[in-house]
Amino acid sequence: MLEIKAVKIDKPGDLNFILGQAHFIKTVEDLYESLVNVPGAKFGLAFSEASGACKVRCEGNDASLKELASKNALAIACGHSFIIFIKDAYPVNVLNALKNIPEVCNIYCATANAAEVIIAQSQSGRGILGVIDGLSPNGVEDAEDIAWRKGLLRKIGYKL
Repeated sequence: MLEIKAVKIDKPGDLNFILGQAHFIKTVEDLYESLVNVPGAKFGLAFSEASGACKVRCEGNDASLKELASKNALAIACGHSFIIFIKDAYPVNVLNALKNIPEVCNIYCATANAAEVIIAQSQSGRGILGVIDGLSPNGVEDAEDIAWRKGLLRKIGYKL
């Protein structure tokens, strides 16, 4: 029998997180090494083993974010998944580095939105089917919306 459920990501406000899948215990250290190279970024990460001791392995440079990552990893409870919480930086600052880690298989989402992880559970274990990330669109942007978008990107330093 297969059970489908949604697990809400527990996080404060507009804190960004990245959810992905990888395949090796070394992932914890490789994720850390990719994240620590972003100047000023604070982060915590957790990786759930899918064999052996099946532990949630945690690293980071911020104790509260490490705790948050481990709490969410335990709630998701899917082997070979990882979750990273990051502040004082954006996922766009680290996504390419994370995708280039040889054992990273998939990135499900990178967002500050409220999100739910869609989980399938069978007799063998649990797996991530996908993610519900934020709200549905309310229409197509108009000239005012375009001006707001362009202004925001310049305000936060991503465009000249």
